[in-house]
Amino acid sequence: MTRRVYQAVFLLSIVAFTFLFAKEIKGAANLFPHIDKVAHFGIFFVLAVIMDKAFKLPLYAQVLLLAGYGASIEIMQDALPYRQASIGDFIADFAGAASYFLLRVIFTPRKKNPYD
Repeated sequence: MTRRVYQAVFLLSIVAFTFLFAKEIKGAANLFPHIDKVAHFGIFFVLAVIMDKAFKLPLYAQVLLLAGYGASIEIMQDALPYRQASIGDFIADFAGAASYFLLRVIFTPRKKNPYD
């Protein structure tokens, strides 16, 4: 896919995930303990993958932008009467994004130094 397609997918993903984070969730919380943390981790891992393909930004900038989005989501949820903010959710958001970037750094081949 082209960078423009990834950018469109990223924008649609942000809109869809923001809607899901704002939606009242009933019944899903009983599937297993901390399912919300797993969902936050997975969503931010996916957002990191798409963002990395969509934009030519340094890794630290992408991590900071996704962390800012995660903080914004928690602030939004705190303002909703049927949701609540959670530091644990923010940590799961950050861990999801950071995990992708850590894996990328580990598994991306490094260019050899021509002077070696």
